[in-house]
Amino acid sequence: MNKLYDNIMFSQDPSLVPSLSRFFQTAPGGYGFGDKFLGIKVPTIREAVKECWNETSFDDLKECVSSEYHEMRMAGLLALVQMFKHAKKDVKLQQQCVDFYLANTQYINNWDLVDLSCYELLGTWLLDKDRTLLYNLAKDGKTIWEQRIGMVSTMQFVRHGQLDDTFNIAEIFLAKLQPLHDLLQKAVGWLLREAGKRDEKRLKDWLSTRYKTMPRTMLRYAIEKFSENERKSYLEK
Repeated sequence: MNKLYDNIMFSQDPSLVPSLSRFFQTAPGGYGFGDKFLGIKVPTIREAVKECWNETSFDDLKECVSSEYHEMRMAGLLALVQMFKHAKKDVKLQQQCVDFYLANTQYINNWDLVDLSCYELLGTWLLDKDRTLLYNLAKDGKTIWEQRIGMVSTMQFVRHGQLDDTFNIAEIFLAKLQPLHDLLQKAVGWLLREAGKRDEKRLKDWLSTRYKTMPRTMLRYAIEKFSENERKSYLEK
């Protein structure tokens, strides 16, 4: 029996489906086109995961993560993160969690699924390891979600005062020839802003030679914590 799956199904509220579908743009042309919802808020999902993550197998996780329902995929990913965190010094189990995550990125197909899982898992795992994986995802990820994983995973490094990868991976997105999707611009700008909280001078130095050619949304997110006058000076190209 997959207790996590059953708990999530039991928690559904169909009255929430229309608003969730609109918010995650599931209509034709939206970034979440075709996604389906059960109608469950994130705190409820977290509570269900808290109750039974330690009774959840990798087979159970696969059933959840590959579900057609958004909330079920989220529950599977959050349970995976808990499994990874509680493995602590069990490196073999942590490696299994990372391998499972990377083998199932086709189901991590919206910004919230990326942001609630990648830096807690991949970012933590790579704190003391080679990070080429993230550069490859940012550059050559098959979807905007894989590319976003490459960027947002660096949040864990920023929290540990390690800023190089955030700035370096941001460069990868700036170098892309095709127009950058709005959700990637927001992710890059967000992480640059977080890096700037740690070292404002470094962010400003980095922006000084790039802000005139940066996509507008990316720039707005990056400078969000600057003073109003500073923001105006960057935006008035």
